[in-house]
Amino acid sequence: MRQQKYWIMINLNLNKKQVQDFINDHLSGNIDYLIFKKSPFEEIKIAELVEQIEAKIKIRKKLPTWYNNDKIIYPNKLNLEQSSSEKTAKYKSSIVDGKKIIDITGGFGVDSFYFSKKINKVIHCEINKKLSNISSHNASVLKAKNIENITIDGLKFLEQNEEIFDWIYIDPSRRNEKKQKKILIKDYKPNI
Repeated sequence: MRQQKYWIMINLNLNKKQVQDFINDHLSGNIDYLIFKKSPFEEIKIAELVEQIEAKIKIRKKLPTWYNNDKIIYPNKLNLEQSSSEKTAKYKSSIVDGKKIIDITGGFGVDSFYFSKKINKVIHCEINKKLSNISSHNASVLKAKNIENITIDGLKFLEQNEEIFDWIYIDPSRRNEKKQKKILIKDYKPNI
C-alpha cells in the first residue's frame, strides 16, 4: 500500500536565483534584524527566508553537498540538528549492501541519500508531510532517482506492506514535541 504524496507546504519560490542570491548574501553576520523587515519577495515570507538562512549557516560543515547546492530547501533547525552529518551517513552506507532498504524514520533524507548510492531501491518514510516533501524535492535536486519518498509513519508502512527489504534502518527522534532531549530508548519516537 502506497500513501499519496502531498505536494504542499514547501515554497518552491525559494529556488529562484534572486532569492538564493539574497540567502547567500546574508550568510555572514547577524540576521536577527531581518525578522522585523518586510520580505523583498512577494511570494515568500520573511520568516521563510530567515529559516533558510539560519539552516544554511548551520549545515555549512555538517552537510557540504547540500550547502553547495542552491536548489536545496531546508527544514527547521530541530530537523537539521537531528539529521546525520554527511560523514556519518557515508559511514552508515558503507556497511549496507543488497537491493532494497527502508528508512522508517527518514527525516531530512541524508541517510537515505547515501544509502541510494549503494542500494538499488530506497524507501524513505517520514510522517511529517513538510519534511517528507522537502526530502523528496532535495533527492530530486541531488539526482537520487532510486529514492521513493512516502509520507507515512514508517512502522505503519511496514505493518501494511509485504515487501521484503534487505535492511530496515531506524534512527528515532530523540526529542519530544516540546523539543526536550530524551535519553531513554522508550521515550524515543517511535518507541523502538
